[in-house]
Amino acid sequence: MTNGRTLRRLALQLDGTTEAPHFDRMAFKVARTYVTLAADGLSANFRFTPDEQALKCTLLPSAFSPVANAWGAQGWTVGVLAAMTDDDLKAALELAWQHARPRPKARRKPKAV
Repeated sequence: MTNGRTLRRLALQLDGTTEAPHFDRMAFKVARTYVTLAADGLSANFRFTPDEQALKCTLLPSAFSPVANAWGAQGWTVGVLAAMTDDDLKAALELAWQHARPRPKARRKPKAV
């Protein structure tokens, strides 16, 4: 069983993560937001792909469910922290963090002279 303090600690250990207010939640981001923590510290919204969301919801249905709107269709997933172990939370954070890292810049071809 985990909580908002554990989420904050684990998220801030991921390379480049910063914390900032996001409406009524706290957002954790690198180049983009990858998780938001509810003000009550009981749940969080994770940025997964739709396939990752389906897998998480199948494996841990008591912990994960799609966000109930268009964001959910894009992969954003509600996580009930009390229904997760620290390992479940760490795995979810690391997966979401992967989607938020800066994308490598494409190499530019030299201009022909």
